[in-house]
Amino acid sequence: MAISSALTNTFKEELLGGYHSFNASGDTPAGSAFKIALYTNSATLGTTTTAYSASNEISGTGYSSGGKALTNTGVAKSTTTSYTDFSDVSWTSSSFTARGCLIYNSSSISGLTSNAAVCSIDFGGDKTVSSGTFTIQFPTNDSSDAIIRLTS
Repeated sequence: MAISSALTNTFKEELLGGYHSFNASGDTPAGSAFKIALYTNSATLGTTTTAYSASNEISGTGYSSGGKALTNTGVAKSTTTSYTDFSDVSWTSSSFTARGCLIYNSSSISGLTSNAAVCSIDFGGDKTVSSGTFTIQFPTNDSSDAIIRLTS
């Protein structure tokens, strides 16, 4: 089992098909609803992941199946890179261990895979919180650091 940090193959295809919108105000009229779910070190996540699954998702105090909703910080571009990112997300009063996460689109858009996988992220090792706050800090939303970047 392994988690790799990667955009999923289905996401790239669905993006070109117009099924995902990262505008901070969402996609009009349907709206894209991005979520983040946490996984154990037994999970297999990467380029071939197609959708959110509860298989090997973490469990513990302060965590609910399916994870949490994300807030997109908008879309921007530089000369050669278009990019988008999310605001930090936290689980408070929590006790659990996570190895990685999956960002997915929970929107019900005709033609979009149900709970369509966007990207997986490997934390580089198990991360544990015990009766505290577990926070995922997303990088700066710029052309060098944003979590999702498309370059020429």
